[in-house]
Amino acid sequence: MFRQVLTFAFFVTIIAVAVGGFAGRGDQMAGATFAETSNSDEGPWSRRSKARTGSSIPEKNGGEVRIDRDSDSHFYATTMINGTPVRMLVDSGASIIALNRRDAEAIGIDVDSLPEAGSANTAGGVVPIRPVELSSVDVDGLTVVSVQAAVIDADMPTSLLGQSYLSRLHSVEVEGDVMTLR
Repeated sequence: MFRQVLTFAFFVTIIAVAVGGFAGRGDQMAGATFAETSNSDEGPWSRRSKARTGSSIPEKNGGEVRIDRDSDSHFYATTMINGTPVRMLVDSGASIIALNRRDAEAIGIDVDSLPEAGSANTAGGVVPIRPVELSSVDVDGLTVVSVQAAVIDADMPTSLLGQSYLSRLHSVEVEGDVMTLR
């Protein structure tokens, strides 16, 4: 079990770094880069497509969600993405939401129809990155709309809830074994 957690943590780190942004772009996401297949400034993750539009955070639960640390020392949230429940690892080091193929298909995304916008070097080898915009992402009433994500075509056991959602909240805090989203 410990080896699985270490392998997963390494894989999560690689994905978080790989999804960080495009080489040569002015976008400051997580710092690392991967290859973009288009040289156009109007690519799938262009600065214009990243505009924050229509985010809303209802006052349900006082506008606060508390997540307990799991036995594997990570935080997991059951999200509603485009109306479908998806259990995700909360990863503040991931620049964007990273969906595995299984979760992407469960929420109705035709992964094979998405353009490849680059690739990531992972513990499992080089895998394609496919950008997508999610209509809405909700964690127990904290809803954000028009959220950038990527489908990672790899054997990733859990999708990642990254900064494209987290950074649009008021705050994300960890105190002891509790993460609080506001």
